[in-house]
Amino acid sequence: MSRKLCAVLVDLSGTLHVEDTATPGAVEALRRLRECPLKVKFVTNTTKESKQMLVNRLQKLGFDIQPEEVFTSLTAARNLVEEMKVRPMLFLQDSALQDFEGIDTTNPNAVVIGLAPDMFNYRPLNDAFRLLLGGAPLIAIHKARYYKKSDGLSLGPGPFVTGLEYATDVRATVVGKPETMFFREALKTLGCAPEEAVMIGDDVRDDVGGAQTAGMAGILVRTGKYRPGDEEKIHPPPTTVCDSFTQAVDYICNKVLQT
Repeated sequence: MSRKLCAVLVDLSGTLHVEDTATPGAVEALRRLRECPLKVKFVTNTTKESKQMLVNRLQKLGFDIQPEEVFTSLTAARNLVEEMKVRPMLFLQDSALQDFEGIDTTNPNAVVIGLAPDMFNYRPLNDAFRLLLGGAPLIAIHKARYYKKSDGLSLGPGPFVTGLEYATDVRATVVGKPETMFFREALKTLGCAPEEAVMIGDDVRDDVGGAQTAGMAGILVRTGKYRPGDEEKIHPPPTTVCDSFTQAVDYICNKVLQT
């Protein structure tokens, strides 16, 4: 990777942690990354809990992360809802609703879908289906196919968003990774251009592919949801592939910044 580096965007779930367990060496690796002359931002599609709950979880695991350093797809979705002036039917877990406090959800005229396993059953989905047939817009906080839990891979919101798109002929507006605007909004807060930034993540499409489409470099880590052969699923392939976040930090600090 031969470019002047200004910023590093870091995925959270699957890269720094899996639920309540930090990935091996990640806490110390983040400390080392902060010692490098780089700006760091944490970008996440996590929608199962509010930003504050997520930061609290990470701090308990030993990570030095503050709320203002985290850019979430929940924030991007709320911004869009406010811009569109709609009343959403929210497919969100109760733990994520804090980020939508103050949003009017009475008599909904839009559908917003995040990761909401408790709501992914027939009746709520059918209510959403009817709203969409009546002209309501569909907003997908993200369309991840699956994510990593401590007991294995689990379905993400993507299959449910795609099912509603198929049934209604409505195309969802996606606000999280891998959307180019998501990455550029995160970088804007750092004052860095895409060509001066690198993304580290475990999702080859949403993290790495999305970042590279936005003009960034992309480092795929073999933790979290990574599966053998993922690096061959996008073109161009990842800038580099590392076994862990720790190795990715070593690559950036010892190779990229030394060239």
